[in-house]
Amino acid sequence: MILRHERRDNKSQRHAVPYKGKTFDEEKSEDVREEVVNEPSPDRLEGKNSVMEALRSGREFNKIWILEPSDGKAPEAHLQKIMAIASERKITVIRANRRTMDRMSQTHNHQGVIASVASHEYADLDEVIAKVRSENRQPLFVALDELKDAYNLGSILRISDAAGVDGVIIPKHRSIGLDSVVAKASAGAIEYVPVFRVTNLSRTLRSLKDDGFWVLGTDMDGSVEHDKADYRGAMVIVIGSEGEGMRDSVKKCCDILVSIPMAGHVNSLNAAVAAGVVIFEAAKQRR
Repeated sequence: MILRHERRDNKSQRHAVPYKGKTFDEEKSEDVREEVVNEPSPDRLEGKNSVMEALRSGREFNKIWILEPSDGKAPEAHLQKIMAIASERKITVIRANRRTMDRMSQTHNHQGVIASVASHEYADLDEVIAKVRSENRQPLFVALDELKDAYNLGSILRISDAAGVDGVIIPKHRSIGLDSVVAKASAGAIEYVPVFRVTNLSRTLRSLKDDGFWVLGTDMDGSVEHDKADYRGAMVIVIGSEGEGMRDSVKKCCDILVSIPMAGHVNSLNAAVAAGVVIFEAAKQRR
């Protein structure tokens, strides 16, 4: 086992993100294309009244698509009101043309607005920490830095349930949320693993460190092999996004960076597979 480093001694472990990824604009445009579906979904709302009432009720949203007028004029008044509330609640808004909106629509009467809402309630991080500590256990969480694939998130929920993880932390923006695809991919694990959605992942990790947590990040250039690290105590394991890995701001919050040795020709693993390797090593040590 390795000795733990002091929190401020991990500067030498900070590396540039080793992957090349899409720009935010490219990701957004692809995100719109990915949302074209043919069957009704319980986490999809369409039309001004449905979306407005859901906003007023405080329902959790993943994102909202708003029609971009073809004539360059400002959106209609009801759409502007929805955008204003979404901005106030920090909900991601994507502007799309009519052809895209029509293809996405399941009701064929979207009125210029389609919303993706959470199919499952998010948990409160502080409440779960208090509950775990009341059971005289050290919490183990997994944090996902801008993971965008629903099947990866669903798989990580299944892994977390099997390994006894106390909860999964996801950022509110530029990340997949809890929807019907994630629920299906999780094979029921979504009902048992608390998911916490936070506005700023780096800030949350720093707060957890102040509360006595160690933060362990996974990185292909990590200085410690994953099975040589010490996973005992209150801990957060951070998994980077598909293709891009962890952002620098998140990487700087890590006390230690671990890598998974690979002997093959492919230099990286699927996010869920990498998560499984590290999480089950942590579970083995913590037993």
